[in-house]
Amino acid sequence: MSQPQGALLVGSVNYPDAETTFRTAANVLGARLKRIPDGEVGKRFHWIMCQPDILGQTEGIERVGAEPIPFPAGLDARSLRIADGVSAADLRLPPLGYAAAARESYAIFSRLREDGVISRGTRFEVALPTPLAVVNSFFPFEQRAAIDPVYTAAIEREVAEILAAIPHEDLAIQWDVAPEMGIIEGAETYGTRMRAWWTDADPLEDLAARVAQMVDLVPADVEVGVHLCYGDVAEKHFVEPTDAGNLVAMANATVRAASRPVTWLHLPVPIERDDDAYYAPLNGLALADETELYLGLIHREDGVEGARRRIAVALQYAPVFGVATECGCGRAPQEATAGLLATHAEVASAW
Repeated sequence: MSQPQGALLVGSVNYPDAETTFRTAANVLGARLKRIPDGEVGKRFHWIMCQPDILGQTEGIERVGAEPIPFPAGLDARSLRIADGVSAADLRLPPLGYAAAARESYAIFSRLREDGVISRGTRFEVALPTPLAVVNSFFPFEQRAAIDPVYTAAIEREVAEILAAIPHEDLAIQWDVAPEMGIIEGAETYGTRMRAWWTDADPLEDLAARVAQMVDLVPADVEVGVHLCYGDVAEKHFVEPTDAGNLVAMANATVRAASRPVTWLHLPVPIERDDDAYYAPLNGLALADETELYLGLIHREDGVEGARRRIAVALQYAPVFGVATECGCGRAPQEATAGLLATHAEVASAW
């Protein structure tokens, strides 16, 4: 029988601050975790919904609609557009907030490690959205090709600042890949078909190359992970995958396109999927021996029992993997967080 590979916290954790997340994760999961995120607290808790507030401050970028659309944490959920007569190349985007948050949380992480709360060798995990996630979500279709290199450069600056501020041996960076999967699946969200600025019938290779570009921003002495995702708004996907086939295809294409190894790969598993058909494509995963695989098969609704049921089927197609939730723990109610972490600990200890 294969041995479990540990647990991965995908990103958001529904606690009020980074210190609570670090302390609780280290206490409950201990050596089962190789890396710990700060829980994406504050305005980052709702993933990319913090970005319109930041980008809307840019001279030459306008919010769509006259009135703010209220969103939790004081965020304005309105979309954005480049103002008439403005060239995207002339835009000067402000800092996106990710590097500043990473510096602040790493200071807490370091203090807790010095105090013995976090074990030596555990890395600080920073999750970042791909540029396409923000560009494809908040700008009109006809402007995406123009704003894409501008926003990509801004993300690259955030990564450079994180790399300069945090010792590389302490750092792990995860790229969150969600709208890309929606495009591949032809998903519809809020009544609008997800699409990018490609005319190709199958954009998978282009999308994978873009993710690989982000992977390659991370130097070899920093861990890098890829989290493939089907969204998690109110604990619902933007589309339910038929099986893991498109996830495997995207993972393989990304690994092929990247110049450096991927440290870990995370794939979601819907709660109702304990059938062979969903997992069978995992036979086709072409990962390097050093790449860790995590399956997001932990769900709060059925806990340890459900996770073990899904594990039993998955082991037939992927003999070595670790466990995680489908997306971050943050979309679950706060009162469910302790139980989710406990489930991670229990099922990561033994199959």
